Amino acid sequence: MRISTSQVFSRPTTLMSQLSSQADSLQTQIGSTVKFTSPSANPAAYVQLQGIARANADDTAYAANIQMAQGLLGQADATLESVESQLQRVQELATQAANGTYSDSDRAAMAKEIDAIRDTLFSLANTVDVRGQPIFGGATGEVAYARNADGSVSFAGTGEPAAIPTGVGTGVQAGISGERVFGDMFAMLDSFGAALAAGGDVSAAAGTALDGMKTTLQTVALGRASVGARSARLDIDMESLTKVGDARELSRSSLEDTDIASTVTELQKTLTVLQATQASFTKLSSLSLFDYLN
Repeated sequence: MRISTSQVFSRPTTLMSQLSSQADSLQTQIGSTVKFTSPSANPAAYVQLQGIARANADDTAYAANIQMAQGLLGQADATLESVESQLQRVQELATQAANGTYSDSDRAAMAKEIDAIRDTLFSLANTVDVRGQPIFGGATGEVAYARNADGSVSFAGTGEPAAIPTGVGTGVQAGISGERVFGDMFAMLDSFGAALAAGGDVSAAAGTALDGMKTTLQTVALGRASVGARSARLDIDMESLTKVGDARELSRSSLEDTDIASTVTELQKTLTVLQATQASFTKLSSLSLFDYLN
């Protein structure tokens, strides 16, 4: 069998070229810390990585929404706490007025304080969030409550607040309709304040105010409980996002990141084989018999 010079050179040359290419690829993986830099190198892994990237982007948006919703709910709770404080003061005044020992001037002073509390509650009921939207305005309306021509106050919104997306197919309301937490609070304050200003026996009006305050404080407490429950749920949602994100990161890393230790070992093996092949080829090409093989 006749062996040509080209065949003797071709095989080790091809092998050395392959080994050099493999070594270069391994060195690139080590230097860049990624297994491949182009989709064609691993199409299946690339498609999976694109899906992971999209899921991460979605979860980043959901996490931002959760953080915003938590802030809005915190603001709602703090506002309702202030409302409770004002209503408790009204309760104290109604209790004092009910015992019938105060003079008309005392009742007039109470009426002025009730008016001031009413103004404070009007302001609190129209609290806006960081987005400029009324916390208690429901689904629509630039303000939650408006003053009418006769001086009375009425709810200016409609419906329930829109949900903020916090996950696939899930969301949370960061506000709460004023109708659900305040009811006829302003009407009760108007009636009690007018009775105090009119003077005379206000025990009946004070009793009605006390009943109204009890009911309103209960609805405000329920509103705070609802806000707290939603906030707790958001904590769970955020924890879930974190866990899913951690699991997704492990998947991404296994697909994309270079295993430095094993890749360095593989590079060393490849370089050893390349060096041995180069040495063998050099020795073979220097044999005097080589001149006679063709």
